[in-house]
Amino acid sequence: MKHKVVGAVMTIDVVKAHPTTPFKQVAHLLSRHGISGLPVVDDDDKVLGVVSETDLLAHQARQGSDGAPPRGRPGRRRAAAGRPLTAGELMTAPAVTVHALDSVARAARTMVAHGVQRLPVLDEEERLVGIVTRRDLLGVFLRPDADIRAQVVDEVLVRSLWLSPDTVSVSVADGVVTLTGQVERRSEIPVATALIRRLDGVVDVVSRVTYRLDDSRLRPEEPALHGLADRWLRNH
Repeated sequence: MKHKVVGAVMTIDVVKAHPTTPFKQVAHLLSRHGISGLPVVDDDDKVLGVVSETDLLAHQARQGSDGAPPRGRPGRRRAAAGRPLTAGELMTAPAVTVHALDSVARAARTMVAHGVQRLPVLDEEERLVGIVTRRDLLGVFLRPDADIRAQVVDEVLVRSLWLSPDTVSVSVADGVVTLTGQVERRSEIPVATALIRRLDGVVDVVSRVTYRLDDSRLRPEEPALHGLADRWLRNH
């Protein structure tokens, strides 16, 4: 099954900074390009961290609260007295990143898990090749329900699990896939659910599928399973 990857939705024209980029220049870049954060890279385009509006505002708040220089945070260096802060001292490090060939679903889970709004995208050599935002990923989850249903039936139930199209009834509403019906073996249900969850645009899966044979307690050498379901269960 084909899944949309991060490289297909990312922005390749990345606004970035270097560790020595001064505070005011970072603020200017964010304002001029209408963005809320940017990656900080070294001379080899390896991502060292991310600096955001929140980082700048936090510095200003600490600076203005009592007139004292801001305290250091993990992963940051403190500026020498009398010298402007730089991106390398303001950034949050290490950066949370994804790779261009990662699925959009994985990128979305990473964003939610880390509470971030953007992710630097890396190539196979760990170099920066793009940036992906929540807005970029949202487009995938706006996929029409009818398209999702067609893919569930054709690619998951028929081609992957070798089921007749009328074996399991599929309905999709706002990205939530609901399955009803009866399959031969209990082991086919979690396989179907797992495969459907990986499809682009799927928000959740509700399974109301029953089974005729409970093969969950059979020994591996008993030939009750076959085909893709057998291989999938043994490898995951």
